[in-house]
Amino acid sequence: MKRSALSPSVMHINNKINNSCKPELNPYTSVGIKNQHNNVYEDRVWGFECKDTFVYEPICHWSPYVNDFDQEFTFQCPKNYVLTGMNSYHSNPHEDRRWKFYCCRAISYCNLKCLWTPYINYFDEDISWHVPSQNYLVGAGSYHSNPHEDRRWRYQYCTQKAYC
Repeated sequence: MKRSALSPSVMHINNKINNSCKPELNPYTSVGIKNQHNNVYEDRVWGFECKDTFVYEPICHWSPYVNDFDQEFTFQCPKNYVLTGMNSYHSNPHEDRRWKFYCCRAISYCNLKCLWTPYINYFDEDISWHVPSQNYLVGAGSYHSNPHEDRRWRYQYCTQKAYC
């Protein structure tokens, strides 16, 4: 795997999010998540940052939706995969989103020393989080509050080793 510059992508309030770091076109993986909660629309404006990652074309797939509206979820990419994209759609009656994730794997690499963050935001609070240096995003967890109509988030990340 290799590393390079970051490139942002931005999503809009109440719209479908279909962010993928597009490893089939460019060899990237997710490294940063930024978003801002809007109390008027009870949704978040999402931004994702990607970095150069894969030397060779990876094996990739989308998960099914991992939650119903207003439900908690914990998602982890399959063993030795990294998270390279997120997809969701918003429901105005629920003021929440359903989520699915895009995971990719480079042959001959394995995930090691995986850790979960604590929750990185409080309800109605902005998020600006980056995967620690030399690590890769592999999972996400979240729960929803109906009084706040918002979610708290935590993320899982790992180091990777070649030829394991």
